[in-house]
Amino acid sequence: MDSVLQPMGEQRGDRIRIYTNVRLATMAAGMLGLGIVEDGAVAVEHGRIAYAGPASDLPQALIAKAETVDCEGRWMTPGLIDCHTHIVHAGNRAHEFELRLSGATYEEIALAGGGIVSSVSSLRAASEDALLAQSLPRLDALMAEGVTTVEVKSGYGLDVDNEIKSLRAARRLAETRKVTVSTTFLGAHALPPEATSKSAYIDYVIQAMLPAIAAQGLADAVDGFCEGIAFSTDEMRRVFEAAKSHGLPVKLHADQLSNLHGAALAAEFGALSADHLEYTDGDGARAMAASGTVAVVLPGAYYFIRETKKPPIDLFREAGVAMAVATDCNPGTSPLTSLLLTMNMGATLFGMTVEECLIGVTRNAATALGLQAETGTLEAGKWADLALWNIERPAELVYRMGFNPLHLRIWHGL
Repeated sequence: MDSVLQPMGEQRGDRIRIYTNVRLATMAAGMLGLGIVEDGAVAVEHGRIAYAGPASDLPQALIAKAETVDCEGRWMTPGLIDCHTHIVHAGNRAHEFELRLSGATYEEIALAGGGIVSSVSSLRAASEDALLAQSLPRLDALMAEGVTTVEVKSGYGLDVDNEIKSLRAARRLAETRKVTVSTTFLGAHALPPEATSKSAYIDYVIQAMLPAIAAQGLADAVDGFCEGIAFSTDEMRRVFEAAKSHGLPVKLHADQLSNLHGAALAAEFGALSADHLEYTDGDGARAMAASGTVAVVLPGAYYFIRETKKPPIDLFREAGVAMAVATDCNPGTSPLTSLLLTMNMGATLFGMTVEECLIGVTRNAATALGLQAETGTLEAGKWADLALWNIERPAELVYRMGFNPLHLRIWHGL
């Protein structure tokens, strides 16, 4: 066998690469806790995991044609997944941050013409190339902390051409970097300045935007913002029914500022996820558990807008709702590009456990994107999306702040 002590380049031909002398947190559902294997090995062939488990059980047939990487006792996890972002946006909203520090609320800023509508003006003025250029540093920051899959929402264009422009820029991120990008159409994000009514705008989303985006294959899912300052459950129901007619799964910004029973609506449509959820009640939690809808909690937004109502983590635990954690990277309410810090916030602000945080940025995050068959755990058959860490125990990934212990990031075996 070849012995390779340092990270290597692209895998050659049909050779198998085996990572040895490594401690694994597999995140596999069939194992206890984080699925820890103290003396582990991971074999990679053609970009996918051929074996992950105890080194002592590594099949001889793999060893015979393998080159090895000595991980020197480091920890390996699946590559991290940020399952809720708005990283494709133009400009920033630092001035709103100043207003908020002076006492203005999120709703007051939005009603005064700020908030999402402010970002709409900036995005409409930017070219697709400019959008890509502005978004890449945000993606790079996530990737530098071991992120191998990222969800990217539109929602700052709010007309056909600009929503398409946003989603094209998001798709191009994956052409520019070694990363998986899952795109989400968020046309029902806010009312654009030219709209005459919410009902008329939802008609436009359903009749013009969604068909054009679906025809071009630019979206992997459809999202919406169900809130008093955005759209009602009845309006979102119409969007979801249209998404279903185009064969697209749905997800929902739900119950962030009030309880409009958005979580229950998401569950009714078998949504991949419902996100934010600060005001979700027991009925909503139980509905999500029954439908398999993942609860995506977003502590960055909670922290940044100085919310006081926490998502009901205990209710989710009791109901058996899978929980994911994401940055919600956006220019107005969560300008956050660190999934490691996000996990720390999930633990310190929401009382999540280390296990919940780590599974929440791997296995459950993959499920929130409908990608659980492809990534999110160290299991044979899945993409070799891996992160190798200079840590003594997995809790360090949640415990530390402002420190990045990533040694090596591997995407699709590369």
